[in-house]
Amino acid sequence: MHEASPLIATLVGGIGLAFVFGAIAHRLRIAPIVGYLVAGVVVGPFTPGIVADQALAAQLADVGVILLMFGVGLHFSLSDLISVRRIAVPGALAQMLVVGGLGALVGWLLLGYTIGGGIVYGLSLSVTSTVVLTRSFQDRHLMETERGHIALGWSIVQDIATVLALVLLPALAGVLNGGDSAQADFSPFDLIVALLRTFGTLAVFIALIFLVGRRVIPLMLHYTAHTGSRELFRLAVLSVALGVAFLASELFGVSFALGAFFAGMILKESELAQRAAEESLPFRDAFAVLFFVSVGMLFNPMVLLNEPIALLVTLALVLIGSGGTVFVMVRVLGRPVSDALIIAAGLALIGEFAFILSGLAIALGVLPEGARDLILGASILSIFANPLLFSLADWLKLRYGAAPVPSIELVQEALHPTALKDHAVLVGYGRVGQLVGETLRREGWPLLVIENATDIVEKLHSEGVEVMSGNAAEHRLLMAANLKGARLLLVAIPNGFEAGQIVEQARAANADLDIIARAHFDAEVEYLSRLGANLVIMGEREIARSMGEYARVKKALPASTPTTVPAKPSQPASVPEEAADTA
Repeated sequence: MHEASPLIATLVGGIGLAFVFGAIAHRLRIAPIVGYLVAGVVVGPFTPGIVADQALAAQLADVGVILLMFGVGLHFSLSDLISVRRIAVPGALAQMLVVGGLGALVGWLLLGYTIGGGIVYGLSLSVTSTVVLTRSFQDRHLMETERGHIALGWSIVQDIATVLALVLLPALAGVLNGGDSAQADFSPFDLIVALLRTFGTLAVFIALIFLVGRRVIPLMLHYTAHTGSRELFRLAVLSVALGVAFLASELFGVSFALGAFFAGMILKESELAQRAAEESLPFRDAFAVLFFVSVGMLFNPMVLLNEPIALLVTLALVLIGSGGTVFVMVRVLGRPVSDALIIAAGLALIGEFAFILSGLAIALGVLPEGARDLILGASILSIFANPLLFSLADWLKLRYGAAPVPSIELVQEALHPTALKDHAVLVGYGRVGQLVGETLRREGWPLLVIENATDIVEKLHSEGVEVMSGNAAEHRLLMAANLKGARLLLVAIPNGFEAGQIVEQARAANADLDIIARAHFDAEVEYLSRLGANLVIMGEREIARSMGEYARVKKALPASTPTTVPAKPSQPASVPEEAADTA
């Protein structure tokens, strides 16, 4: 009998069980991430039954980390990063110091660690998982808001500080261990050399990525785009994301996540950024799931029985100690309660860097072996608890939130209903939505746009177009758009499932509303029509229709007569009745 390779078995077991448990989690109205983690526990070495290859799963997870952070970088410019430095830099450093101090006290007084071991234990509990943070904020459509920028900037500062800690730890191991030989093992010269080497390599990496990468990467993608091959363009995007992350790790000691993030941020300045994000999205989602599965595989459920008190104390340091410190620092640095609650909820978890830092400390004898299970257990449980923290933050925000501060973001969040009537509501202002929007404005339609990209929202505000920021699938946003008083809804987003949610809610809100949506496949046309769309336009059919119409006009003319006027492209705002067969 043919035996499946470990790679195939790991992919099938990881993705298959992630789908099963993710679907169950969705059915129970909890975050799918929880289901992915449970799938990892099921296929892990500490539970009976199927055991996936842990090393292979971790490597596949790294691909997910790279693509996920590359996608974040594509929506996060250098100016966004600089704009939050006054909050992210002092806040992150203060939080790491406070949690490190709390960890030293807990480790020394309750767990029997040395002071040095307690400091490393505390630092491990202060470093947020950038991957989980990003996924959580994306799921809630917060990544492109100002609070999303603050949270991500905060996490990047933590990553850079942790890289420094990893470099300094071997040089300081003797001092942190204590004992009679501590002074003999410590070399100030080695410490200075390690610091200079780390800052030097980071400076060279940043200089190369901004001076060379800013020219080479967009140039390569523009050349590939002009070949007209979608396959080559997709390979170019993957080559940039994976290649930059790998070289950053191998040559400069920078994490995969940080290297991929900077690669995406460089490409953000190119007009091909949106297309690059679309091409990498399917790969990103599939491999990012494997990251959560691989984390679940590390968890030994027996720690819940063997060391319940120590594990609860460790978890409390993450959720209350770290999350509480973040909340206080964000408030001290001048942000409103609502921002502080959401940012604290997003940062009150630990992940990949906690494993690396604690693993190095154990190898150097700074931490005992038992600390690994506590940190891993607290990481898994903090990720499990993360959706609950966001729910708690929303409840506290409603109950104790301060009076609103007049700012664009908060006014958008308040979602004051539009005063427009007999208007058109346009969902999505990307490549298709922008063309549709220009036509609607030219034809004099009262227009309301719903869009979640911050830069597009700001641009529409500056042009005097009424716009609501957020995900149109949210019921409260659609209600604020006054669909009951609208004449036309145009759903221009490419995501068929999300479009279906919008169409279904819109039809329930207004039975007489004309709803037009876009689709890529016949199945999407049928799906959106069934949910209530009056007209579903499939791009491929409209292209074929226009080409066929051109050929029909050409055939009706004498052979020597040039066709000077091409077939008029279809206008999404006013499609003729004969196009109804696309629905």
